[in-house]
Amino acid sequence: MNVFKILSLILIVAFSILSCRTEETEFIEAPAEETIQPNSSIANLMKRTASNDGSVDNIIDYANCFTVKLPISVQVNGVQLDINTTDDYNAIEFIFDEFDDDNDTIVISYPITIIFEDYTEVIVNTDSELTGYASHCLGENVLDDDIECLDFIYPISASVFNTNNELIETVYLNNDYDLYHFIDHIDLDDIVSLNFPITVVLFDNSQIVIPSLAELELAINNFSDSCDEDDDYDFNDDDCTNCTPTELESILTTCSNWTVDKLERNGNDYDDYYNGYVFNFFTDGSVAVDYSGGTDYGTWAASGTGNNIQVVIDIPDLPYCNNNWNLHEIEQYSGETKVDFRVGGDDRLRYESTCN
Repeated sequence: MNVFKILSLILIVAFSILSCRTEETEFIEAPAEETIQPNSSIANLMKRTASNDGSVDNIIDYANCFTVKLPISVQVNGVQLDINTTDDYNAIEFIFDEFDDDNDTIVISYPITIIFEDYTEVIVNTDSELTGYASHCLGENVLDDDIECLDFIYPISASVFNTNNELIETVYLNNDYDLYHFIDHIDLDDIVSLNFPITVVLFDNSQIVIPSLAELELAINNFSDSCDEDDDYDFNDDDCTNCTPTELESILTTCSNWTVDKLERNGNDYDDYYNGYVFNFFTDGSVAVDYSGGTDYGTWAASGTGNNIQVVIDIPDLPYCNNNWNLHEIEQYSGETKVDFRVGGDDRLRYESTCN
């Protein structure tokens, strides 16, 4: 090979290397506002949004700063339950709600593992240990760091360039755990950008498509305090957060032959007062009640939303059923459906049907 060909080959290789370098340099020189800096405002907001929400299982641990790792086994008022998913918390509440005048207890089978907001884990062996960890959490409805009013929809991908080893990679994040640790491990040698658009879901189940990092920071700031995060130990106060009059109408009119399962007026127990009475609700707002002595008729109507749905029942010949009730809960569990109405702490009416 002559000198001219050798020089030509060297120039071609050098040009190729320079061309690759130019692509990397363009990536490095991305505007700062499009990259996530360690400990920046947007990095901290994303971590707070992706942190482990300790309040979801307060019915078990009465602690807002950690959750109990599933599966676990518990005894609830003497009933053995295996809690495999968060949906199984409803089974605990179902047993607690069965009677108003009993002492609700939950006995945990140890050892268990608890998961803190940063996803670190600790093994707990006794009730006293669990209480000790819970005592370090903030109390009920005290402002804390985690953001619960919006959530990321996954997967999310991010581009990462490390200035030390000059490697470019795409990282795929599939859940809050992935995102939290990804943000937590960004260092000064990393140039990180999210691949937009991404989508977030708000507390009311509406969704927002986010086109940029600036818009993401704005959305988190705007909605971070826009909902009740339910950081309390009253598992009954949000049972109808997602209820609607349409859902109630569908359940009451689709299911038939409702019976009175619970009835209290002015603090007095009338559970058996309408024993043998069968209630049927209709879409025209009427209700018919069949019993051995005949049939009575009345009306019903629902309005409002969420935990503030009012249900007016007026059956002239059945006065203990009549009230401007608040819809407290709709339960569908173990082959039966229950619709619970309440007013204050002294009046309660719960209908039950084998329809599910």
